Amino acid sequence: MMKSNKRLSLMAVCMFVMTASAQKSEITIQDRPATTSATVYQAPLHGGYLKKLPVGQVQPRGFLQEILNRQRAGLNGQLGSVSAWLDKHNNQWLSDSGDHGWEEVPYWLRGYSSLAYILDDEAMKQEAQVWFDAVLQHVKPNGLLGPDAMDGDTQNPELWAKMPMLWALQTYYEHSGDERVLTAMTNYFHWELTIPDEHFLKGLWQAKRGSDNEWSVVWLYNQTGDESILPLIDKLHRCGVDWTLKDDLPNWHGVNVAQGFREPATYFIYNGDSLMLQAAYNNHLLMRQRYGQVPGGMYGADENARQGYIDPRQGAETCAVVEQMASDELLMGITGDPFWADHCEQVAFNTLPAALMPDMRSLRYITSPNMAVSDGLNHAPSIDNSLRGMLSMSPFSSRCCQHNHGMGWPYFTEHLVMATADGGLCTMLYSASETVTRVGSGQTVKLTEDTHYPFEEEVRFTLNTDQPTTFPLYLRIPAWAEGATATLNGSPVETQLKAGAYLRISREWKDNDQLTLTLPMHISSQVWEQNKSSVSVNYGPLTLSLRIDERYVQRDSSDPAIVQDDSHWQESVDKSLWPAYEIFADSPWNYSLKVDEQKLPVDIQMSRRPWPADNYPFTLESVPLQFTAVGRRIPSWGLDATGMTDLLPTKFAGRADKEEPIQLIPMGAARLRITAFPQADISRFRPDCDE
Repeated sequence: MMKSNKRLSLMAVCMFVMTASAQKSEITIQDRPATTSATVYQAPLHGGYLKKLPVGQVQPRGFLQEILNRQRAGLNGQLGSVSAWLDKHNNQWLSDSGDHGWEEVPYWLRGYSSLAYILDDEAMKQEAQVWFDAVLQHVKPNGLLGPDAMDGDTQNPELWAKMPMLWALQTYYEHSGDERVLTAMTNYFHWELTIPDEHFLKGLWQAKRGSDNEWSVVWLYNQTGDESILPLIDKLHRCGVDWTLKDDLPNWHGVNVAQGFREPATYFIYNGDSLMLQAAYNNHLLMRQRYGQVPGGMYGADENARQGYIDPRQGAETCAVVEQMASDELLMGITGDPFWADHCEQVAFNTLPAALMPDMRSLRYITSPNMAVSDGLNHAPSIDNSLRGMLSMSPFSSRCCQHNHGMGWPYFTEHLVMATADGGLCTMLYSASETVTRVGSGQTVKLTEDTHYPFEEEVRFTLNTDQPTTFPLYLRIPAWAEGATATLNGSPVETQLKAGAYLRISREWKDNDQLTLTLPMHISSQVWEQNKSSVSVNYGPLTLSLRIDERYVQRDSSDPAIVQDDSHWQESVDKSLWPAYEIFADSPWNYSLKVDEQKLPVDIQMSRRPWPADNYPFTLESVPLQFTAVGRRIPSWGLDATGMTDLLPTKFAGRADKEEPIQLIPMGAARLRITAFPQADISRFRPDCDE
């Protein structure tokens, strides 16, 4: 196993090496990492700035390690013995004659296997191996991978569930070097090429999500150099829905958008047309212009975005949250643009934590920026789904999110540090971690990152190497981090750093070199003019929410009153170990926020609390940052007829005369929250934004 990882690392070096000769530090500011003749993608593919390191080379530390440990003990780590969709008896992914198992197995396996390899958990690795061996042993003679005709349609092959399985197999190969993966994927892609266009990508999801398949072709080509599979990229683009529309999207289902919007950027790798890159940016922005005028990085699609339903009470599926992060991570590598890293952190730190219970044993289907209740009621038509349990925290929130949520934090971990085309490393996402990999001319280095970011401003790096080695190290400077500074071995880096760019330091690095990056965090605000000029408050990468006292009511997860009917238990499960929860507000929440002429909160003050002893900062009790501000109640703002948080009040809704101190906390720690605030003083509304 170690031999396989070493071979993979050397392969990466062959692609990225550009030996540096300078013996002193060369410090520059760059909008993108450097590209050279040794690019990320093999010719004839185009572009690429950064490449993900093989799974396991980036190890989490600090609260990220705690999160992954909780995920192992929680739903993702234990789901194989809980979910009926993962029951090994008669499972279609384990045999040719099974009767159940569709997207759930690969959804779960890609996050589960990444988690297993990162944590080096032997039991989990053995469990993942059972599934991978079965998939690879049951490849059909024609190349078909996985179950045949899972929806019963033999004329139009069901390809969607294969796409997340391909991603899981890629992770497995990075870990194991098992050559069966390359053979199976090659044969599968040759089979896909034989399907007539009129029968290709037909069905519910696959035409919208073909980008996942495209990415796997790119990945495989980079491993094998087999050009015979490259036409499949063109076929997938041609037969899928059109993600290059100028002022529209081909589909407004929230999850489809989160993973489909990047398709043109993936196709750019094949055809080299820069307009394809621009189309991916356009898709991202269009969704947010129409339905994403809310804090937290996501959008108000619930399940399917609806015209006129743009209030911050609308939310995003947990599936959409982790798919958006995965898209951001891929686009980081394709474009080299730090914008995507900024956005990934915005979603990861503000939206994802609150979508799950702290023990990660239950989650909710929809999480919104403004939600004063998280119960099991049917909130249609306020929510675009007439099922119960859309807002409750449940092990069976839905069969999709239940299985798919597990890739969020492991994939985030894998992308903390990435390889650059000039033989160096780039710190793309910030979290305490330890990366051991090869750089430059093949020298092994260890880069240790010590920080409580995003809850502190300093990120401290230590470089360890057996012998001096020359390579470039890039540090992303977030777009919000004006005035960022750095020190190298205690001496200031004199070059002025640029927000939204990279600091590049190329030098002969020696053992125990120390580098500190300081990212000043300031209070800022954003006015959401399309949502009644509501205001959200930021502190660096963190968005702040009203602190609402949360009252948890434990419920039976098998109670049909709060659980969706598409989720099923294995018969042997002790259901008492997997409760569901409804969450109700035990303090007032209907506050407007007092802001000044610049729309900044009046008299806002920050206080720091001790770092939590359990190393988990995303709860009301443990969050290490708290803020006080000034608010005024809006008595008419309450719950609507469905029992859901009502729409933002207009400026004509009466504000209480009395001003009150209110407490704000980072959004990720607030499972009930008001994050887009009405303004307290109606005279500060812009005339053209009257409601």
